[in-house]
Amino acid sequence: MNSIIIIGAGLAGYNTAKELRKLNPEIAITIIATDSGRFYSKPMLSNALSAKKEPAAIALNSPEQMAIQLNATVRPHTTVEHIDTATQTLHIGEERLAYSKLVLALGADQIQLPLTGDGAADVFTVNDLDEYTEFRQRIEQKKRIAIIGAGLIGCEFANDLAVAGYQVDLIDLAPQALGRLLPPAGSSHLQEKLSGLGVNFHLGTSVASINNNASGYTVTLANQHTLETDLVLSAVGLKPRTALAAQSGITVNRGIVVNRHLETNAPNVYALGDCAEIEGLVLPYVMPIMNAMRALAQTLNDKHTATVFPAMPVMVKTPACPTIVSPPAAGAVGEWQIEASSEGVKSLFMGADGKLLGYALNGSATAERSKLTPLLPPVLSAL
Repeated sequence: MNSIIIIGAGLAGYNTAKELRKLNPEIAITIIATDSGRFYSKPMLSNALSAKKEPAAIALNSPEQMAIQLNATVRPHTTVEHIDTATQTLHIGEERLAYSKLVLALGADQIQLPLTGDGAADVFTVNDLDEYTEFRQRIEQKKRIAIIGAGLIGCEFANDLAVAGYQVDLIDLAPQALGRLLPPAGSSHLQEKLSGLGVNFHLGTSVASINNNASGYTVTLANQHTLETDLVLSAVGLKPRTALAAQSGITVNRGIVVNRHLETNAPNVYALGDCAEIEGLVLPYVMPIMNAMRALAQTLNDKHTATVFPAMPVMVKTPACPTIVSPPAAGAVGEWQIEASSEGVKSLFMGADGKLLGYALNGSATAERSKLTPLLPPVLSAL
C-alpha cells in the first residue's frame, strides 16, 4: 500500500498534504510533528502583538482538526530518530514505520549566538507558536526589549513591539538594517521610520555580554555602550535542520540537497521548505514554499513535476515603512539606481544590458510592485 509520510507540520508539511489530498483522495498520508502539531501561519508571529492577537488565537486548527480535514494521520510530539533509506522505514523509539515516499519538511532553527555573561542563557528566540506563547507571557508588565539582529525578523518584531508601547533597542553587527536585502538608501529610509516609532538602533557593533541586574539585564556591546533591558530577543537568522538527514546518509550542504524535483540522493525521499537547498538556493520564505509544494504534490502523485520559482518578492511586515524586496541573484552584475523622497525610496538593480535584475521598494514606492515584478527574471526557470 502506498504510504506518504511527511516529517514536519509547518507551512511546508501541512500544505504539501493539502495539495496532495486534492489530487488523490485515497492515498494514505501521515504527518509527524515534533511540536504540538497545531496549524498556524508562522509569519504572523512577528506582528501579532500590534494586531492584538493573543497566541491562542493564532492557531487556526488543532492536530485533530487537521487530521479530519486532510483525512490523514497526524502525530504530534513525535520524534523520528533515524531514517533507514534502504528499507524505507522510520525509527521512532522501538517503532518502525514504513513509507513508500517520504517528505522532509523539517524547517529551520534559530541560529544560537555564543553569548557570554550570567544572563546569556535567558536570551529568547521565537521560532514557533509554543516559543511565541512563552515570549508573550514573559513580556507582560515589561517595558524594555533588546533585539539582537536587524534583519527581516528583527525589524518586524521591533516595529510590532514599538507600536505596542515597548522601548526597543535593535542591535546588529552590520552597518545598516536589513543589510542583506536593502541597498543603503532603502535601509536608511526604513531606519528613519522605525526610529520615529521610538526604536533605538545600535549598528556596527555586537553583544559582548548579557548580565543579570536587579531589574532585568545589562547588555554590554562591543563598543562598550551598555543597555538596560527587561528581556533580550535573538533574531539573527535561521539554520536549516539537516541533522536527521545527514545521520541517515542523505546529502546535506547548507540545507538538505535536492534537485528541481525536490528529490534527495535517497530513493523516494524529498525535501522542501526552510530545510531544503535547491540548486544552491535556500529560500526561507512563504512564496517559494507554496510553489515547491504544488510541484511536489504532483510528483508524490506520480506525475513527475519540476519546481519553478518565478520572481518572488519578499514583503517585510514593517507597517511604519512598508517594504517589498526582490533582491538580485547572488553574483549578479549591475548597479542600483535610486529614486528617493520623503515618502519612499525606489531602488532598481539594473544589469549592464539595461534589464531589471532586482528591486527594493520602501514606503510609497511599494505601489510599483505590480508593474516591476513581471520585468524580473525567474529565480529558477523551467528546464
